[in-house]
Amino acid sequence: MFTQTLFYLREYFFPVGCGGCGEALFNPKDAHYGLCNECRTFLTEAIISEKRCNVCGKPMVSEIETCLSCRKVEADNIGSFNKNIDKLRVLFPYTGKYKTILGAYKFVKSLGVGNFLVHCLSLSLETLNPAIIQQASWVPVPPRSGKIKKQGWDQIEYLSGLLGKNYKRSQQGLPVCRCLKRLPSRSQKELNREERSSNLKRRILCTGKPPKTAIIFDDVITTGATLNACAEALLEGGSEKVYGVCLFYD
Repeated sequence: MFTQTLFYLREYFFPVGCGGCGEALFNPKDAHYGLCNECRTFLTEAIISEKRCNVCGKPMVSEIETCLSCRKVEADNIGSFNKNIDKLRVLFPYTGKYKTILGAYKFVKSLGVGNFLVHCLSLSLETLNPAIIQQASWVPVPPRSGKIKKQGWDQIEYLSGLLGKNYKRSQQGLPVCRCLKRLPSRSQKELNREERSSNLKRRILCTGKPPKTAIIFDDVITTGATLNACAEALLEGGSEKVYGVCLFYD
């Protein structure tokens, strides 16, 4: 309640409005999440109501259990996303209002939206086996060298801090393990699909003891090269199982 009040006072004196539609936020709960009730419902329903692929987590239209893209690689990775990642969960397409909401958090630095994105990450765990959750830890994707200096903050680290607080307050949460480091490399945004994979070859290292079961998380997935490089480093470092969760897919 105290935290909600702080966000409400900030919104009252320095109004930003809903990160999804721009409407004024008139109560502490809306201000705390940086989103009006309608936009929060919009995101929540997208997670819990859509039928999703049990391998990559993307919404399906008419397929059963596994989407067509994952079926193409099923012969080599039966039931797995690839050789490094057992299962992937992606929540929202990087389009329309979804893209606007991420932009409010990532570029406008609406920390309230970050509070709700952490709630969405927690909801994504419901699609994983409870036995997995009992021994898992969140592992954030490490920032690119120079990113914090250029942008002023690391949006993934901010989410990591919130996830860590959730774990301390409730044993239903997961601990956060910051065991990955990214060596200098070109920005993935500058590269095509083939170049992205080679750009990160041996550029992500496991510098601490990794969890037995790791759940890597990032804000946006495009080709999956970054997530895959992180998973490879974790497995080489000693993790036995690696899963992935991304808030948005492009």
